[in-house]
Amino acid sequence: MTPVAARVSARLASIAPSATLAVDAKAKAMKAEGRPVIGFGAGEPDFPTPDYIVEAAIEAAKDPAQHRYTPAKGQPALRKAIADKTLRDSGYEVDPEQILVTNGGKQAVFQAFAALVNPGDEVILPAPYWTTYPECITLAGGTPVEVFAGADQDYKVTVEQLEAARTENTKALLFCSPSNPTGAVYTPAEAKAIGEWALEHGVWIITDEIYEHLLYDDAEDAHLVKLLPELADQTIILNGVAKTFAMTGWRVGWMIAPMDVIRASTNFQSHLTSNVCNVAQRAALAAVSGDLSAAHMMREAFDRRRRIMVSMLSEIPGVSVPTPKGAFYCYPSVEGVLGKTIRDTTPTTSGQLAELILKEVEVAVVPGEAFGPSGFLRLSYALSDEDLVEGVGRIQKLLSEAR
Repeated sequence: MTPVAARVSARLASIAPSATLAVDAKAKAMKAEGRPVIGFGAGEPDFPTPDYIVEAAIEAAKDPAQHRYTPAKGQPALRKAIADKTLRDSGYEVDPEQILVTNGGKQAVFQAFAALVNPGDEVILPAPYWTTYPECITLAGGTPVEVFAGADQDYKVTVEQLEAARTENTKALLFCSPSNPTGAVYTPAEAKAIGEWALEHGVWIITDEIYEHLLYDDAEDAHLVKLLPELADQTIILNGVAKTFAMTGWRVGWMIAPMDVIRASTNFQSHLTSNVCNVAQRAALAAVSGDLSAAHMMREAFDRRRRIMVSMLSEIPGVSVPTPKGAFYCYPSVEGVLGKTIRDTTPTTSGQLAELILKEVEVAVVPGEAFGPSGFLRLSYALSDEDLVEGVGRIQKLLSEAR
């Protein structure tokens, strides 16, 4: 039989599957078997999309004009609304012509790297990182250069670390705040210092702002182009409706970039997917044109769950939990648990620990190996209060047996 490697291109055969989606799929499959699994893996709000957005989609579905092709770049009304929303929420003006509407935030991520990266280029990737980033960089022909910041740094890299990683091949930096997977949020001063470093060295910044409205405690927004307007010519902003409006399944994202990048990306998208689903675009138009009251309601629930999760995880011996200031994830260090025996098993990696937790107490978490170094777990608190308390309680009980 012909080897698989010879049948499938090396480029695609080298892609690792999404670990977060794999954990979520396994948890759902176990639930379907009737097992009481609680899943902390999915990175999506557990709320329904607000009614006014759904109604806009229903009306769009009835409109014959939405049954046809529309511009690959995105419907003009939506791009104008995104520009208005950017001024309202981020504090700087963009021309609607600088906006490309994409099939979800992931397509925006992929197209950003595809537009910038040539073979041999390096992209600095702060770790822990979202699992899709390195795959997109590699697919574009680039080399991800990981820069790790641990729990002792609240998972935030410094300018000194970035400079140590910079070489003559450095093309771009990926910047994500609030962060998936850690919930870390850079202060305006920290973000500005990183932006000034990028300006000094001519490094592009690809900034993922998908969690921009999920900030807690004293965290402030830190939009790089607002802080340093001169960065606009070497920055790509990625965003979408998925997290703010509980619209993960609607698949509408966007990228904001200099015109040459947008032209190239639009040309690429015209061959790749053509336009984004028109009904979803009309739903997104209602979302970004409306107020943020629904988003604020969801944020209040996430904040409550965040505090509960941090409190419960902090009670576990050997577990260290920096308090997340954004998004809807906790990223505890479990290094103090690894190497100890739990129910006749001695896990030495966070992957092994996650497997043990799923097997013994039927709780699904994502191990740190999905996001960089081992020794950590990601738990999403985008689930009901009851499930959260029950699930973390099971983990508490299990890990308390570590000897």
